[in-house]
Amino acid sequence: MAVDSCLFCRIVAGEVPAERVATGDGVLAFRDIEPRAPVHVLVVPERHVASVHELDDGASGLLADCFALCRQVAEQEGIADGYRVTTNVGERGGQSVAHLHFHVLGGRQLGHIDSGAPEGPA
Repeated sequence: MAVDSCLFCRIVAGEVPAERVATGDGVLAFRDIEPRAPVHVLVVPERHVASVHELDDGASGLLADCFALCRQVAEQEGIADGYRVTTNVGERGGQSVAHLHFHVLGGRQLGHIDSGAPEGPA
């Protein structure tokens, strides 16, 4: 995907509006437009990376910055006592935007993760 057509790159660049809630070192947090919980914030690196599968061995700093911002968002949103951080990889994994992003979800009791898919071989 070309960076200029990536929705999250366009949000980072300020070309597409989003409700920004926090920024960190090379990372941005904004509210999900289709929240799955009372608090649903996306944390994205400012540089384009398609998914965690695309990261190289030197990406530990980027991941640390993403998780630091996830922690900041949880504290800022008042959910630090219980929240979920998740990411999806590829279309079959449920990734809807091909730009690495972490979902920070909370604000209610979160149950076990359920894919919603029927049981059985893929």
